[in-house]
Amino acid sequence: MIARQLTSEISEHLDYFPIVAVIGPRQCGKTTLVRSIVENRKSDALYLDLEKPSHLAKLQDPEIFLAQNREKLICLDEIQRRPDLFPILRSLCDESGQPGQFIVLGSASPDLLRQSSESLAGRISYLELTPFMASELDNAKLNDLWFRGGFPRSQLAPSDKLSEAWRQSFTSTFLERDLPQLGIRVPAPNMRRFLQMCAHLHGQLWNASKIGGSLGVTNKTINHYLSILEQTYLLRRLMPLETNLKKRLVKSPKVFFRDSGLLHSLLGIANRTDWFGHPSFGSSWEGFVIENLTASAKDWDPFFFRTAGGAEIDLVLKRGTRLVAVEIKASSAPKIPIGFKNAIEDIAPDKALVVAPVNDPYPVSSTIEVHNLATAIQTIEELGK
Repeated sequence: MIARQLTSEISEHLDYFPIVAVIGPRQCGKTTLVRSIVENRKSDALYLDLEKPSHLAKLQDPEIFLAQNREKLICLDEIQRRPDLFPILRSLCDESGQPGQFIVLGSASPDLLRQSSESLAGRISYLELTPFMASELDNAKLNDLWFRGGFPRSQLAPSDKLSEAWRQSFTSTFLERDLPQLGIRVPAPNMRRFLQMCAHLHGQLWNASKIGGSLGVTNKTINHYLSILEQTYLLRRLMPLETNLKKRLVKSPKVFFRDSGLLHSLLGIANRTDWFGHPSFGSSWEGFVIENLTASAKDWDPFFFRTAGGAEIDLVLKRGTRLVAVEIKASSAPKIPIGFKNAIEDIAPDKALVVAPVNDPYPVSSTIEVHNLATAIQTIEELGK
């Protein structure tokens, strides 16, 4: 089992919160991670998979069953299938007053977030588990992680061909089974076309009117689709940084696939030769870096910056009044764009980095440093201390 960075954080939160919710996309490793925690506690923990009829049968009278096991840490997997449990969890937590009573797992959904926030406010901590990130794997596997993505079964497949087969299966299952189970009623063919269009627009400014016109649906419908895929952790909407500059700023967001492997699959990139020559190679690296940096910089809010005059920063990490500007280049000899230099003058960040597939970091000026992904993550983590 590959050690996940979230493990220690789950344990820390269980020592304080009555309920810890581990949320994230389907198949990202939530069950494997939490079952390892349960197994380490042996008889002091209980795991229930709410997709198994045999486990569901134990909850025919959930109040009695959960009360009888109140001395144990109880893990409820796929909690979105039983939102009626939330009021009971609240009652049991309030009766006991003890931390570490429940772990609930689920793919994020409107129902899950609404029910838990209404019933469990002040009693629950949310922790997001992503697919594998670069900081969790050996640096030598960086290209594998970038090409295949971080979903465990895709990343650890014996071959690229089997990895691609898994990703295609994941997409079909997500559209045809997972979304309906989350209570989301969107025809699978419509959502598939939307996903494929988003893949071709990965990293570009969002234009709902243009996309809606191509698919023959309204702007409202397009934004609804986008919201669904955000809440199920497939897409990221990166908002522009708002500043007090007396310049006209771009106000539309950018949209990225959160997993590079799913992006490559939807783009029809079947092998690494095609990948290196694909027009989306640079934007793929940009999205991959953004996901890894934001996963490591949890206390920082991510944005991008662009003015109508052409000044641009691919990623701006903001924490209070502190800013880190990040330019992302898929080149081993990156050139610094004039737009990035101008943008640095505009917002005056505390740190300016260029992240590229280079061997070692080096400065290119008194204010700009070139880093590989690993050293960029380390630099931002140190800034956050």
